[in-house]
Amino acid sequence: MESSYMCLRCIRLLTGATRQSNRRIVTSSLNRNFSSGTTKTQKALPQHQLPGQQIQQKWSPKQVVRSASSAAQALRQDDDYEHQRYPPSVSNYGEYRPPLLLRPDNLFHPFTTSPIPEIRQRAMFMKQNAYCPHPAHSPTREPQSPYDSEARKKTEVSKQPPAHVHFECPDCGIPLYCSEDHWMEDYEQHVEVCDTLKVINEDDHDLRSGRWFHEFEYPGPQLEEILVNMTNWDTFLYTRQFEAINEDRSMRQATRLLTYPVTIGSILNELSPYSIRKDGRLTVEGLKSLSALRYTLHPPRMGQGLDIAGLRLSSPPVRIFILGARAESSLPRDVWMQLSYLFPRASFNLIFIGPESMANRDAEFPLPERTPENPFGAIVEDRISDKMKITTYVDYFHTLHEASLFYPYDPYFDCFMLFHPGLGHPASAHEWEETLPHLLSTKVPIICTGYTDWDMQRDWKWVMEKCAGEVDLLMEPGENRFRSLRWDLNDLDPQDISCGNWGVWAFRGKRYEATYKEGQ
Repeated sequence: MESSYMCLRCIRLLTGATRQSNRRIVTSSLNRNFSSGTTKTQKALPQHQLPGQQIQQKWSPKQVVRSASSAAQALRQDDDYEHQRYPPSVSNYGEYRPPLLLRPDNLFHPFTTSPIPEIRQRAMFMKQNAYCPHPAHSPTREPQSPYDSEARKKTEVSKQPPAHVHFECPDCGIPLYCSEDHWMEDYEQHVEVCDTLKVINEDDHDLRSGRWFHEFEYPGPQLEEILVNMTNWDTFLYTRQFEAINEDRSMRQATRLLTYPVTIGSILNELSPYSIRKDGRLTVEGLKSLSALRYTLHPPRMGQGLDIAGLRLSSPPVRIFILGARAESSLPRDVWMQLSYLFPRASFNLIFIGPESMANRDAEFPLPERTPENPFGAIVEDRISDKMKITTYVDYFHTLHEASLFYPYDPYFDCFMLFHPGLGHPASAHEWEETLPHLLSTKVPIICTGYTDWDMQRDWKWVMEKCAGEVDLLMEPGENRFRSLRWDLNDLDPQDISCGNWGVWAFRGKRYEATYKEGQ
């Protein structure tokens, strides 16, 4: 009866102080406090005699209390560390657990001497491909933005030949310069991003530290009576009943994955933070397009139930075409289910399209053969949920569009999503020139994101110049409220930092309203 009001840890501590516990911390604390004769005494005990009875005969009550208090003190000291490695539901059992490679207070390591093999390989890649950004070197390529390190290099005077990075900054631990002299001479320029690079270093080590990531445990379906507040990340996670995230690092790790579904949901939801009010960034044409989608995503209650009398006709699923899919196609499906939970009475069909949509996933889903029944080798995942289906096409959108695979398009059921498309990037603009006219001809919303403000503005200007007069702006370019809070660096240019879905904007093919004259 007394044990029914105690936790499992207290019961083990009070009733089985000399019992060989499965938990590492209990075993080590008992071995330190009890004499060496304890194990021998336990082995000599009869089968009908309990270890607790032998303790009362061997030691006095004061010694037993002193030993139990020492064990309890050791438990309290390492309790946070043990529960950080594994959740409480798992740490109570004696299952095998992989070792914790790095503690939370030991995450900063230079990339070259990192205890993580993957990070050491990444440092080797940087040293073989990244160039020193010091302006004394000759440029290696055309600068892509005013903030590019190559823009600081001028060619009118004699320069040193380009050199790969070999020196690691002692403050951020990332190889950035060819020598210590160049690092010291260019320190004023580097100090602007040094603190951010150090955070990136620690976040990368944290991902591979072996700790238990409680921030990756997602809540289930949302009750319709509980509205989701989409003002910012804090209000969203609180109203969606996520477990409390009290550390900035855990917040960065969580938003790095959630930014993809939540960015879509924050724009399509009827409680979207983007509106037509002042500084709301949504245009009148944008309100028209999003209102059509919201009409489908938030259907009225029709008295639907589980019995025969509650059967009702349901609308087709909303198709979200994610073009140029790369990393977002390999996200855990629990992450994408968060989009479905924002719309309890709607169903989705996510369609990933792009030549890199199945990169590094051959072992998970081998590419099927192209047959008359499956001419484009589609990979269909229809058992994720009754509210969501995911289809992947390893091909270009204009090829599928010309074959009328997705025809017809409906502004009430269709939407395009482009995560970091690089529409105006010199290396990828030619791939979008053929696709963009087909996107505009569908007359459905097209949502785009960018790594940085410069990247987003470059894509926006490229679309407005290429399709001048044939584009309706739905949402003005600006910072995404649900961008990733974690920063990433470019391995080819370590001082080039960005974050996922930093900015967001939307456009659509221009729609012409028909007007009738009197008498017609």
